[in-house]
Amino acid sequence: MPLMPDACSPDPVRVAHSRADDPELAVREVMRHLDLPDLAGVILFCSSRYPVEALGAALARRADGHIIIACTSSGEITPVGLAEGSLTAIGFPASEFRLDAMCLDDIGGINAGATHGAVRRMAAIAEAEARQRWGGGHHAGIFLIDGLSAQEELLTLTIQNALGQVPLVGGSSGDDLDFRETFVFHQSHFRRDAAVVALLSSRRPLHVFRAQHFEPGPSRMVITRADTASRCVHEINAEPAAAEYARLIGARISDLSPALFASHPPIVKIGGEYYARSIRSANPDGSLSFYGAIDEGVVMTLGETGDIMASLERLFADLEREVGGIDRVLGFDCVLNGLEIRQRQLADRVSRLYAQSRVVGFNTYGEQVRTLHMNQTFSGLAIGRG
Repeated sequence: MPLMPDACSPDPVRVAHSRADDPELAVREVMRHLDLPDLAGVILFCSSRYPVEALGAALARRADGHIIIACTSSGEITPVGLAEGSLTAIGFPASEFRLDAMCLDDIGGINAGATHGAVRRMAAIAEAEARQRWGGGHHAGIFLIDGLSAQEELLTLTIQNALGQVPLVGGSSGDDLDFRETFVFHQSHFRRDAAVVALLSSRRPLHVFRAQHFEPGPSRMVITRADTASRCVHEINAEPAAAEYARLIGARISDLSPALFASHPPIVKIGGEYYARSIRSANPDGSLSFYGAIDEGVVMTLGETGDIMASLERLFADLEREVGGIDRVLGFDCVLNGLEIRQRQLADRVSRLYAQSRVVGFNTYGEQVRTLHMNQTFSGLAIGRG
């Protein structure tokens, strides 16, 4: 006979994943394990290999008043480690959590003022409900955005300003480095040019974090000609961008690839800290496309990789102390980190560590933490046991 949970013990955050090829079967399997009616809401990370119309229809059939949000991914972090081609979910028990969510459509022309007001109202309602239920509580904003929208910087800043002291964390949806179509889901269907803002509330500790494993190197780069709207750099150090970048890392232009970009990230210093400005692709005209905002005159250095495993082990030890014991970690891991751990033959070790540390999440086209959009970080939300 299975053991029944202690009536006084906290209801654990629930996770599930499926590798079924058929989207209906995958959704059915995941929802069966989560027990949806008992949840405040669900967040799913969906391999871009699933047909989004069929997957969206399968999710919409289960919504029926439940909060369900999702995005497409470039790899998933499942309860048993790293995966590709899966449907992975995290569900928050209604006994311990509240989840509010809103969708922002047509974000290319969004009204920042109206968005700010809508997020503030959502946060005020969540705060009032937390006071009524628990006499107070902890809150964290969760952000999912179309990873090809190029709107992360504006929306991240707008939403965090609206949330005030409540920290924001999230990720840009992916499509396995195809760079064709990336989606977010809210309640009824998958959407392009859209974002989802959710607010997780609980009496348990919630801690937003950002970690990276690179350090600044000696090579200096100045963006001398760029198209900021398209995030395209044409010249670095007054030379053709791709050629100059290749020279600085000791490679040929023909060798430039996502794996090399992952190993040699351009980084900038902001407020005393270093952040990656990662390269997405080398283009036929000799330019470089970036994942995040760039501008002429920006001074960058080339990052150098540190000890990835030691960095992650320190992070999880710190998070364990910070929240008084981890129930789950909601993780947003840059797709370039995934490429780097594979080329350094660390994928199995990182996968085991993520499983042991109770991480669930996805590989992103960018990460958002508080007011900043960045790349090549492992960022997320640590949720305490209560």
